[in-house]
Amino acid sequence: MRVDIGNALDSVATPGISEDALDRLDAEVAEAHDTIAAGMANAEFGYASLNLPETTNAAGIESAVADVDADHVLTVGIGGSALGAVTVTRALGEQNHHVLDNVDPEATRRLLDRLDLSRTAVNVVSRSGTTAETLSNFLVVQDAMRAAGVDWTDRTVVTTGEAGPLRELADEHDLPALSVPEGVPGRFSALSAVGLVPAAILGYDVEAVLAGGREARDSLSGSLYDCPAYAYGAVAVGLERRGAHVNAVMPYAEALEPFAEWFAQLWAESLGKDGQGQTPARALGATDQHSQLQLYRAGRHDKLVTLVRARKRGDVAIPATDVEGLSYLGGSSLGELLDAEFEATEASLAAADQPNVRIEIDRVDERGVGELLVSLEAACVLAGELMGVETFTQPAVEWGKRAARGLLGGGEFPEAEAVREKRRLVVDGD
Repeated sequence: MRVDIGNALDSVATPGISEDALDRLDAEVAEAHDTIAAGMANAEFGYASLNLPETTNAAGIESAVADVDADHVLTVGIGGSALGAVTVTRALGEQNHHVLDNVDPEATRRLLDRLDLSRTAVNVVSRSGTTAETLSNFLVVQDAMRAAGVDWTDRTVVTTGEAGPLRELADEHDLPALSVPEGVPGRFSALSAVGLVPAAILGYDVEAVLAGGREARDSLSGSLYDCPAYAYGAVAVGLERRGAHVNAVMPYAEALEPFAEWFAQLWAESLGKDGQGQTPARALGATDQHSQLQLYRAGRHDKLVTLVRARKRGDVAIPATDVEGLSYLGGSSLGELLDAEFEATEASLAAADQPNVRIEIDRVDERGVGELLVSLEAACVLAGELMGVETFTQPAVEWGKRAARGLLGGGEFPEAEAVREKRRLVVDGD
């Protein structure tokens, strides 16, 4: 991976980082790296995430799903139990991986109605085996399969913890079952069975994804000037300290659109603590140049724009035309046009003094997506160290889970009382 932080310097952008400040930040990076490296060496909670490219057994995943014959995969999970898997398969161009990661009844019904359930593998993922949204959707899927005359036990793969209702279900019905890795929060688990089972079922090279992750892991060093992942994480923190409280991630490849959603969870859930944290925004180049770029260029100077692209890709030629005003396009290609759009956006932001960073990978393929995911995880871990937050916890998320469970009768939780006591001031147009 390559990172260009030139447009985040104060000679270009406001807010920006001076070269002297960057050197001081590099000293912080060196100290933070020592903490991260020690955490990885000891497989400490959270830091163990960065070991997944080494500790995940690709052959074990492929063996577990070897007998699963399916044209489609339906992942039933939420948050980190789904986003990593979708990011991997979409980056590989796969369109037959579907997800139930919400409990919107209409969306659930539409998806199940259009899938051929007799040719669909169900990939259900929950560390605890008790996640309300995941288990509810799984029960709905089971019911739909029964109604379609499909034996759900023949088409279900489980990824869960060592104990809990899903593990018991897998044991009872002899389902293929894989384990959620110990010491790894869900949003950091893409390069484990949590994120790789759908790709394995659909025939992709899981080991190549891990190999890309190992490249990123092996590139970690004690200086932001030598480590692209740390350069990105450090600059993001440096800009946030100077008022860039939004991070707009804009990949220039439709296959990476889910990556922006994955990044949003990673960045928000890990770093949004103690009154700190950038708010992630999602955009897609070149589509959102025609909308969101207006804000990013001419709005408040409170944003970092992260532009992401691959240096190599397939291409499509643009046919020649005699139409006046369009003839300049003939003889070029869609790839050349996309590159021109990328570079024009980058330059337009710099011309408006808006900070932006360029992230590039070689290709959007197995190796490339593995490298990208681990690099951004390492950037996030570094950012948490520099900010002094508990990167691997999510207390605000857990508060909402307890409130919802209490409202559904799953126990006595004071958080549910806070929901019931909501202050109301209703304006009703009816």
